[in-house]
Amino acid sequence: SCVGLRNLLQGLSFCVRYYFRHNHLQTTCLYSKIKPKKCHILDCSGSTCTQMTVPPGSILPWRFFSCKEGTKVPSKRKQNASITSSELSYKNLLKSEQENWNDISARYKAMTKRIKEKLEELHKYTFNSGSPRIRFGENVYFEENGCIFLSKADDADEGNVDILFSTEDLGFSDAFIQRIRISPDQRYMAISLKSENSEEATCIIVKLGHFPVVEKVIPNVFSFEWATNDVLYYTSQKNLKCQNVFMTTFSNQKHTKLVYTEQDARFFVDIYCTKDRHFLTINSNSKTTSEVWLVDCRHPFKLPALVQARTKGIIYHIEHRNDELYILTTYGEPAEYKLMKAPVASSGMENWQLVYALEEKTKLVDLEMFSDHCIMFLKNAGHLYLSVISFVSHSVQSIKLPTWACEFELESHPEHTTGTCYFQLTSPVHPPKHFAYSFKENNLIEQAVQEVPIITNCHTTRLLAKSKDETLVPITVFHNMNSKELHRKPLLVHVYGAYGIDLNMSFKEEKLMLIEEGWILAYCHVRGGGELGLSWHKDGCQHNKLKGLHDLKACIMLLHELGFSQPKYTALAAASAGGVLAGALCNTNPELIRAMVLQAPFVDVLNTMMKTHLPLTIEEQEEWGNPLADEKCMKYIKSYCPYQNIKTQCYPSVFITAYENDQRIPLTGILQYVQKLRKAALDHASRTSKKGNRIPNIILDIQTNGSHCDSSWEDSLNEVCSLYCTHPQQVG
Repeated sequence: SCVGLRNLLQGLSFCVRYYFRHNHLQTTCLYSKIKPKKCHILDCSGSTCTQMTVPPGSILPWRFFSCKEGTKVPSKRKQNASITSSELSYKNLLKSEQENWNDISARYKAMTKRIKEKLEELHKYTFNSGSPRIRFGENVYFEENGCIFLSKADDADEGNVDILFSTEDLGFSDAFIQRIRISPDQRYMAISLKSENSEEATCIIVKLGHFPVVEKVIPNVFSFEWATNDVLYYTSQKNLKCQNVFMTTFSNQKHTKLVYTEQDARFFVDIYCTKDRHFLTINSNSKTTSEVWLVDCRHPFKLPALVQARTKGIIYHIEHRNDELYILTTYGEPAEYKLMKAPVASSGMENWQLVYALEEKTKLVDLEMFSDHCIMFLKNAGHLYLSVISFVSHSVQSIKLPTWACEFELESHPEHTTGTCYFQLTSPVHPPKHFAYSFKENNLIEQAVQEVPIITNCHTTRLLAKSKDETLVPITVFHNMNSKELHRKPLLVHVYGAYGIDLNMSFKEEKLMLIEEGWILAYCHVRGGGELGLSWHKDGCQHNKLKGLHDLKACIMLLHELGFSQPKYTALAAASAGGVLAGALCNTNPELIRAMVLQAPFVDVLNTMMKTHLPLTIEEQEEWGNPLADEKCMKYIKSYCPYQNIKTQCYPSVFITAYENDQRIPLTGILQYVQKLRKAALDHASRTSKKGNRIPNIILDIQTNGSHCDSSWEDSLNEVCSLYCTHPQQVG
């Protein structure tokens, strides 16, 4: 059993990857209209964007770069403040936790080295397999390892590429590339660079050509789009909020001006350019309501025009085709997404006409508009498929995608007249594969890519667990087909269940490694998430939050009943808001699991939602409720809040990773949770005298680098190796 426990605890880290507790997650639009906004490009660079000044006119010889005079990368000035006694106590506690973790992790250097080497080998084969491409006619822009490259679409010679941008050569080696936007005439490129220690990004505008030149640096930017060849719109971000839209020009008459300001603190603003580039949309979204303003790209200096005034409970997003607005909206019954249309000149809700409605319990993942077609990327019962709407024949065709696929990601191809839609498919144990759908040929093509030497004997099983109210809850299970006696194999259960967001099921090297070593991976798609549409989220938020807890319990019990592992070999994994359900289950049914791993967990819902001075509290009320204004809400939150319900009992072992610079989940709440949990576990051990009674190991790893949403490959690798180093006798 010691070996089994060692195997169990070796996977404690492989659970948690970036389920963001975003203030705009429900309705971000419209590069990715429904799902949380994915970056075009994510690289593996380091930690922090340091201040630098590039010498005027300097040329970096082998990258062919120059910077205009005065170009600087902004940095935040450290605030000098007197240290209070509470701050001193906090710092002492922080230091104590860091020393405790350093002592534990130092004992297992040999194991760390072995795991690191194995993960690095997998990473070497899979790193380049999933970089999305930005297609502009014959040109293809892509990013690898902090550099942006330009190649020709039909060029088979991989070495025949131009380097357009390098984070390292311009002194940004500690930042990663988050987003790329190319101007319509391809003369300018806007890039956002982000430090892992900050939520804010810096936008770099580069004038392309034989000698690319940095034209402008804009700090604290969230989203940006080119309205014309030399007019850029962008949103500014401050304290996790985006409420201002600016316009800046790069013609002879350079100027910047404020275009739009959102007054309601519950709303988050981003911008998007319609596929045909006729309009730039200013999208103001809360978690349940949205409003869109249009900027005519032919007249970018005119005031934005309102499409439809915000109406409580109605979300809508805009695309454009042939002088008509295509509106993706929750308007009408049932309150799921529908595609509607209206004339540009009379865009009010009274003129919206239905084009296509989704089937029941179907999740709309994304939508892409073309000149004669529209493609919807959908999920139904765990399977992915396309719905292709023809505006010429007025027909709808459904195309089922490979059964192993769990996630889509669109590749950007800005020309709406193209006859092909490019995208990637992936799963936790399948590296991204490139696919193309041809409208003319009406077929799906798997594009040839470099072979990745990975296992192919991973079996995918989809189950339905019956919850307390008899609602059927989907589970996706992965295991090695060669594994025998599954009831003796370690099981890693994943959960999230908030904000209408699906569990992250994109490829991770560590997931593949677990499968190779005999692990079972289970993903519980509980209510509160978005896997079965908007109603699935609504049925698990505010006064329905306990339904998600009941769903999770039912899922784990079903897995054990069907012979997938057993409680003493089961670990539960969650991140961010997923920590609410994981922490609640740890309080109500600790006997179902042996270990729990949390990353930047939200574990003190009640106290957080009582503090209106925190940047996200007001807008988060649509997800959790308002305990200050509603006593019933306060009691309900208190009934499931992980911190409030810790009691003297036998707990599973717990490993928590937290971040000093996390602006979304205050570190003080996590520290208090850990202290209270340790005391409860020790009190239980001291009151019971059973032979072999175990004391759970409750460990907190506080990362000085990284923020809530981001970490680099190197930091992720180190974290994986560190979490591998928990000894079974300590935790067991």
